[in-house]
Amino acid sequence: MVYFIPCCEKFKLFYYLRLSTIRYNDENSPLRRCIFALSKTSDMNINKHPVSHNPSGKLLNINGTGRKIIFAVIATLCITPFVSAAAALFLGLAIAQTIGHPYLHLNQKATHLLLQVSVVGLGFGMNVHSALQAGREGILFTVASISSTLIFGYLMGRWLKLEKKTSYLISAGTAICGGSAIAAISPVINAEEKQISVALGCVFILNSVALFVFPLVGHYLNLSQTQFGLWCAIAIHDTSSVVGAASKYGAHALEVATTVKLARALWIIPVAFLSTFIFKNKSKKISIPYFIALFILAMVANTYVPVVKVISPVLISLAKAGLNLTLFLIGAGLSRQVLSSVGLKPFFQGIVLWVLISTGALYAILHLT
Repeated sequence: MVYFIPCCEKFKLFYYLRLSTIRYNDENSPLRRCIFALSKTSDMNINKHPVSHNPSGKLLNINGTGRKIIFAVIATLCITPFVSAAAALFLGLAIAQTIGHPYLHLNQKATHLLLQVSVVGLGFGMNVHSALQAGREGILFTVASISSTLIFGYLMGRWLKLEKKTSYLISAGTAICGGSAIAAISPVINAEEKQISVALGCVFILNSVALFVFPLVGHYLNLSQTQFGLWCAIAIHDTSSVVGAASKYGAHALEVATTVKLARALWIIPVAFLSTFIFKNKSKKISIPYFIALFILAMVANTYVPVVKVISPVLISLAKAGLNLTLFLIGAGLSRQVLSSVGLKPFFQGIVLWVLISTGALYAILHLT
């Protein structure tokens, strides 16, 4: 077989021939692969298509064992008291952009389970009576914000001419509880993997911003613990970031935010039922967040069982460590591929919906509470 090789590349080939001591007949030899690759570039301008020396897109090219060791060390650091929720998320983002997540295929299941266990653990630090009071205060805000976000998200998706399912998932994630809502509703509407990835990427990017921005705004406006807890529960998408931001603000803010957010998460059920009619798909089962029942049992035990109050500080510390680890894993999953896959129009819809629900909820809380 004859290979036609561009003149500009012959010098590279001859230099390679001098260095190579492996016969061309060896099927796996670098020489044979080099000739085959060069023959494929005969109709290309090599200078216009430089070869990437780091196809993974990571800033650091570290082997598998090294990546796993670094990842394990930083993950362990995140469960210590020295690292805050925001710092854990930042470390995860740094991992994603530098060496990459070595266990990315397990990340979604791990964060889902770890978040649920951590939220149940936080229930051991809450009182039933104050939680009911917070729930009553937040019910009107919850109903108004969910319905308005879904309606405006639908109108905006049509205006931007987005895919209907992608727009709906972004709206549902913004309206209810971020990734959990998207994960529950996506099978109901038969969403494709690309559509789910875009919605999740959009939500998690904005979650990361909220975790840093909301406490700063809260302190600047001198919001009370109750006001800030309500605002977090309504305006931040995912439960992990809600708990992270509220815990940074204060203990009562954490109690209000967690209670209202989990009550809000129950709206997954009616919205999922509504989705089956909108997308005409009645055959899929709806995922119900049963862990909320365990969270309620933990609150009841902490309120009425004296023995539980003795061990509750330990359980709360473990829950907060689990939450930090969850945020680290979420950050580590936000690779360049995830960030770039979102697209301009879906991200624009997510930002506008988030800004509207954030400013609207903040205005209502300041003037109605």
